[in-house]
Amino acid sequence: MTSPNDEILLTRTGRLGHIVLNRPATLNALTHAMLQAIGEALNEWEHDDEVQTVLISGAGERGLCAGGDIVAIYNDAQEGGGEAASFWADEYVVNAKIASYPKPYVAFMDGIVLGGGVGVSAHGSARIVTERTRIGMPEVGIGFAPDVGGTYLLARAPGELGTHVALTGGMFTGADALELGLADHFVPSEDLVLLARELETVPAADAIARFAGAAPPSALAGQRAWIDECYSADDASEIVARLQASDHPDARAAASVLVAKSPTAVCITLESLRRARRLGSVEEALNQEYRVTVRLAASSEFMEGVRAQVIDKDRNPRWSPATLPEVDRAVVESYFASLGPRELGLSAHTIAPAGGADRSRS
Repeated sequence: MTSPNDEILLTRTGRLGHIVLNRPATLNALTHAMLQAIGEALNEWEHDDEVQTVLISGAGERGLCAGGDIVAIYNDAQEGGGEAASFWADEYVVNAKIASYPKPYVAFMDGIVLGGGVGVSAHGSARIVTERTRIGMPEVGIGFAPDVGGTYLLARAPGELGTHVALTGGMFTGADALELGLADHFVPSEDLVLLARELETVPAADAIARFAGAAPPSALAGQRAWIDECYSADDASEIVARLQASDHPDARAAASVLVAKSPTAVCITLESLRRARRLGSVEEALNQEYRVTVRLAASSEFMEGVRAQVIDKDRNPRWSPATLPEVDRAVVESYFASLGPRELGLSAHTIAPAGGADRSRS
């Protein structure tokens, strides 16, 4: 079983259905066709009694997935954004499908796992990180906001760790992912091939238990005190002020990182996280994210961010407005207004607990 152009490799061996993201040259960046193929495979395997476990992994040595194909989305936005909206609609349906999948959904979160890569992994029921994992939601750096259900997951991380991760857009380790509630198990990367083979014949929980071990300490966990103190504010300017006034050098460094991001995207991201805390399901969060992403994709901030980071690569985005205090609260709120007939309209089949999907499925 293969998808068009072999961007996705689909195999069924024994009790295992295996999805391999197969664009290693682009760090397995997701295309629309890839997402559609994942959705079709999940639908088929859900009703196939021979498939007892689903596994997703990435081809190559660099990582699972670097997210969506930003260049394609940028080019589409210049032409009106119709394809991008369809891309996100299908992507979010897949994210919701993973979160409520009735069979064990195992994700090898090895190497780089960013943006959309989080969406196809962190909603699973058995999320495995390694010593090579580098995970993040870097959207604020391109004038965008975390999506793929990421606001739902990060809003439920301990204390304000998720707020720190989202607003700075940094990358964190596998141990940090466990602390954030984005992962469940630590397995050395050298054992992943053996674990995949084991999943072909052994129930997922039993197979994982044979290889899972203790993770290294989480650096993020050790920073919890200043993170919780500084990020508890609901105003981005106040968060920056607290970070800058902190006695902790890592807090002041975080302030410098945060103020370099798109002020509009930072304010929208903070509002997204605070609203997501009050939502009862990942589907509701995805509906909210869809409203935001459709509007952000049409904004000058997104176009400028992608230009500076990906197209021209001058790393010198000219944000407008240029500072957090200049961001109009009414403008931020406008991103969350109903899209009317264009609403995504996902409905919650289950109320997912903190950390994403029902962990009992593993």
